[in-house]
Amino acid sequence: MKQKNEVNAWSVTWGVLMAVLFSAAAAYLGLKVGQVFEAAIPIAIIAVGVSAAAKRSNALRENVIIQSIGACSGAVVAGAIFTLPAIYILQAKYPEMSADFLKIFIASLLGGVLGILFLIPFRKYFVEAPQEQFPFPEATATTQVLKSGENDNSQEPKANSQSQAKPLLIAGLVGGLYDFIVATFGWWNENVTSRMLPWGDEVAEKAKLVFKNNTGAAVLGLGYIIGFRYALIITLGSLFVWWLVVPGMALLFPDTVLNQWTPSITTAVGQMSPEQIFVSYGKSIGIGAIAMAGIIGIIKSWGVIKSAIGLATKAGDSAANGQEPKANSQDLPFRLIAIAAIATLIITFFFFWFGVMDGNLLFAAVAIILTAVIAFLFTTVAANAIAIVGSNPVSGMTLMTLILASVVLVAVGLKGTEGMVAALIMGGVVCTALSMAGSFITDLKIGYWCGTQPKKQETWKFLGTLVSAATVGGVMMLLNETYGFASGALAAPQANAMAAVIDPLMNGVGAPWALYAIGAVIAIILTFCKIPALAFALGMFIPMELNVPLLIGGAVNWYVTSRSKDAEVNKQRGEHGNLIASGFIAGGALMGVISALLRFGGISFDYSAWWANPMSEFCSLVAYILLIAYFIRATKR
Repeated sequence: MKQKNEVNAWSVTWGVLMAVLFSAAAAYLGLKVGQVFEAAIPIAIIAVGVSAAAKRSNALRENVIIQSIGACSGAVVAGAIFTLPAIYILQAKYPEMSADFLKIFIASLLGGVLGILFLIPFRKYFVEAPQEQFPFPEATATTQVLKSGENDNSQEPKANSQSQAKPLLIAGLVGGLYDFIVATFGWWNENVTSRMLPWGDEVAEKAKLVFKNNTGAAVLGLGYIIGFRYALIITLGSLFVWWLVVPGMALLFPDTVLNQWTPSITTAVGQMSPEQIFVSYGKSIGIGAIAMAGIIGIIKSWGVIKSAIGLATKAGDSAANGQEPKANSQDLPFRLIAIAAIATLIITFFFFWFGVMDGNLLFAAVAIILTAVIAFLFTTVAANAIAIVGSNPVSGMTLMTLILASVVLVAVGLKGTEGMVAALIMGGVVCTALSMAGSFITDLKIGYWCGTQPKKQETWKFLGTLVSAATVGGVMMLLNETYGFASGALAAPQANAMAAVIDPLMNGVGAPWALYAIGAVIAIILTFCKIPALAFALGMFIPMELNVPLLIGGAVNWYVTSRSKDAEVNKQRGEHGNLIASGFIAGGALMGVISALLRFGGISFDYSAWWANPMSEFCSLVAYILLIAYFIRATKR
């Protein structure tokens, strides 16, 4: 029987809808906790569910297109929110800085397009390699979900797709309602801290020791998806800073004002609160560790970069000689990719020249050269990381890009607030390109396993990028107007790191190089000990209350997958838990956006006095325990 065309009104419409919804959800969650969840699995589940409800036959390849278009959301969001909110953060200090929707939209769009175009020549190297070389953990799980809904000519075990969609929907409602009540009405506190206990404040003041945990449903689900081991490493990095570095600095410098690089610091370390010590010193150590982890990742991936470039060159030669690829291995023509990449770089150059750098030709030329070289080289690093461990160290690579761009731009004469905006826009383009490359290689592997022609995925990926860039630009401006990135209501940890690094570099003010160096040494030691340095470094930088719940979610994962003596039962519970966790993440994040929309519209409730009462934290603890109990119980159904 002839297969119907997978690209049609059904698949494109649902793909665009998924891109809009999950872009909004991912932007909110990423700005709140610093982690952007991969939407591939929940989108795949929804695609299979709606196809089954509509009784569509041979829907497998349609669902691949839906997932491929929709998955642009997480990629574009990560690129935008890790960098561009730094402009708003710095705007509080430098009112002359500005960023509008058009700049955010264009930077995200151009970065996403470059990521797609730069990755396509390397597709064969990663996608057609044996799974032993590149296991593609996320692509494997997503493919299983997609194939579970295929009813024709499938050799895979059949599964009721609606039985997957139902728990996802219920969990989305539970998680969404839970987080909506907290964000909108404040019935209980969003955090549980050691300060709710009678002796908590005294311990924090004298010993500089605190404990914090965010009790949101979305963050709990994110921890479950991340898994116990990775979440443990992140949390250990956090505890290292909060329970060793922070009290250690207060002990070593009780009466010393350490402000050589930040004159605004006027308080002795011993007189600061734990939170102040973390912001003033601990975060800088984390920045140094993140940057060094990015450098180590590039060094480790250099062999991959050379091999992938060699294969891409051979593919181009084959295409030029008229050799026809296999039916399920047809990329967009190599010549078209080359022309499109050059055209996109030219458009980016003009965007830099007239939209960012006020018509200065030299600055624009330097910016486009840096952007093109870094984005192209790091593309294979991002794809390699996703193919092996399913995690893209894009924040570390972007931080390195910003440092390099700042140093070079200052050397050619671009500095101050204009230099900050230029470097951050460049960082946004590069970060989105790398994030898109990592995400897209997953889509292409899924399509390879499901028999979808790569060129169809490659063609329609541009539409998903366009939609996601427009959505994330709007959501980012909404959240800034509602909460204000500079207020601290949204953590935006990566953007805060970018702002902290770029400010001294562009203003000639001393940067905390000693603290950066300490973090770099820690990353090197971790690497020698075979501990993932980037995960540990992210934990060092992101506030404790956003790391501990990841560990709790990971512990729930371990618990539900180890209770039975039957390995198959544990596996099924783990997969069911993935559905519930995905529902918590999507529901909680989407309801967070709706809560922000209500605030933007003037509908808000003042619960600050209630949250100042320790009882609000006790109520939060009770609600959190009930949420975890529901999660565990639901995995056994």
